[in-house]
Formats: sequence, structure tokens, C-alpha cells
Amino acid sequence: GWTLEYTVASVFGELSGKKDYALFFNEFVSNPWKPIVYMGLFIILTHFVVVRGVSEGIEKASKIMMPLLLLIICVLVGCSFTLSGFHEAVDFLLRPDFDKITNKVVLDAMGQTFFSMSIGMGCLCTYASYFSKNTDLMKTAGSVAAIDTFIALLAGFIIFPAVFSIPGLSATEGPGLVFITLPNVFHLVFQNVPWVGYIFSLMFYLLLVLAALTSTISLHEVSTAFIHERMGWTRKKAAWLVTCGCIFLGVFCSLSFGVLSGVTIFDLTIFDLFDFVTAKFIMPIGGMFIAIFTGWYLERNVVRMEITNNGKLIVPFFKFYIFLLKFVAPIGIGMVFINELFK
Repeated sequence: GWTLEYTVASVFGELSGKKDYALFFNEFVSNPWKPIVYMGLFIILTHFVVVRGVSEGIEKASKIMMPLLLLIICVLVGCSFTLSGFHEAVDFLLRPDFDKITNKVVLDAMGQTFFSMSIGMGCLCTYASYFSKNTDLMKTAGSVAAIDTFIALLAGFIIFPAVFSIPGLSATEGPGLVFITLPNVFHLVFQNVPWVGYIFSLMFYLLLVLAALTSTISLHEVSTAFIHERMGWTRKKAAWLVTCGCIFLGVFCSLSFGVLSGVTIFDLTIFDLFDFVTAKFIMPIGGMFIAIFTGWYLERNVVRMEITNNGKLIVPFFKFYIFLLKFVAPIGIGMVFINELFK
């Protein structure tokens, strides 16, 4: 919903010119009705794509829009080279500081990985069920991980040079990087040609809407497909149930930045509680048990046939892969999770 609001703001030029972008963002998220409206619109948009099918809608659009988003990101990275804080930003971003790697940092990184890669929430299983029998799962998984990491690094090269070039900005985490820092980037980089900044701002947030839409569709599809296939409901009826549930919960999350900001559970706002429970508990536990299920319970021949496309592909490290699933992955995730739970 926030990405949709920023797209509309870009259309009307509200992100152009010198202004306090932090104040703009905070006024929006604390508004009693705007976040709810945009959240509802976004979920309804997700609903209609899911109902009509993914392949004929979002998949075709993504093949055009995602490369365009990558192109814009690369252009912005190139522009970031010209900022005064670029060298300092690169040093901050890439130079390791091992004193900062605490248990909390590891858990936060793992939670981010689970979110970014859609691990432990059923998306991979649902979409993999739509793959052809000739899809190389290992190669596809490796490509997704590599591209995801590459895009994250490019995003860092856009955001952090602006942080170190603009007085008053801090290298923080969370949505502020996208909704506060990036508008500053567009203003700083294109201040001499504001119409170019307007175009890039509009295109970036429009494409960010699509990127977010691909995520909400994948999440919506998991629950819709489950209800449709297991409970025997029509796809339309199942989708409406998921949509209404998401909007209902989304209202409380949206208002937790404003009207309900004083409502806390375990000292967390409703939004933060959802984020904390899903990122640091539900998804890691889900990922851990998926690894245990595949490594210990699922018949070894079934796993081998899926990975090798019924013996057509050569996977020389299959035994090592099973070893990782049985021991390394569940033990590693479990140790970090238990440490965070009882510290």
C-alpha cells in the first residue's frame, strides 16, 4: 500500500523539490485512513490477479517490467558514483566489522533471508508445483539466490551513498530506506534536471508496485491454492476468503503507526508484532521443519527424482545436499532460534 501511495504522490509531483521526506512519510503512515485505503486497493488488485491466473497476467508483465526495473536500478547506481559520499558508503557497506555480528544480527539476517527468498511460507512449494517436469530445480534455486543477492547489493549502492552525502540522513534499517532515503536520492542526483528526477521517481515507484505485487500474489496464491484444492472451494470463493482475511488484519497493522500506535503487545505495536513473529519465529521454524521433512521423512528416491528430473540430470553432490538437509540446516536454524528465544 505504501508503494502505491508513493506512486500516486510521484504522479502529482509531491516527491519533487526540497522537502522533509521523513515528515512526509510519517504523516502518511500515521494518517487514520490513507494507509487503509491504499492497503485495501493493493490487496484487491492482488485478488483479481490471483483469481484470473498468474501466468496470463503478472507473469507476462513481469517479463517486461522487471528488466526495466533492473535497468533503472543500474542507472541509479551509476548516478550514485557521482555523489560525495560514495567512497565512504562503499567502505561502510562492504568492509566487515566482525564485532557487530551478534546473535541478534544473525537472526535478523536469517529472517530477512527467509522473507527475501520466500522460504518457509509455502511460496516455493506452490510455484514449483507449476513448473514443467524439465525444470532444473537446483539451477533455478541457485539463480534465484544469486540474483536476489546481486539486486540487494545494487540497492545498497543506491541508498548508502545518499545517506553519506545528505546531512541528517542515517544508515538505518526498515522502510525508511525506500520511502525516505530514495526520494532524497532522486532529488540530490537530479536536482539540476528536476523533470528527469520526476520521471525516475515515478517509474521507480511504479515498478516497485509491480515488484511488491509479485510478492503479494505469491503469498495470496499459497493460501488460495490450499483452500481451493484441499477444501474443494471454487478458486474465486477461496480467493475472496483470503482477501477478506488479509484486509481485516491489514487494517490493524496499518493503524499501528497512527491511531493504534499506543496499542502494544509484549511492548510491540501490532505491525511490529506481526513482523517479529513471522520473520523470527514462524518462517525459521517452517524452514527448519521443511528441511527435516525432506531430509529425514521423504523417501530418498523421491527427492533424487525431483532434483535430477527423473534421472535426466547429473547431481554429483546429492549426498552432500541430503547431509545439509538432515543436519546442517535444521541444527543451524534451531541453534539461532533457541538462543534468541531464551536470551
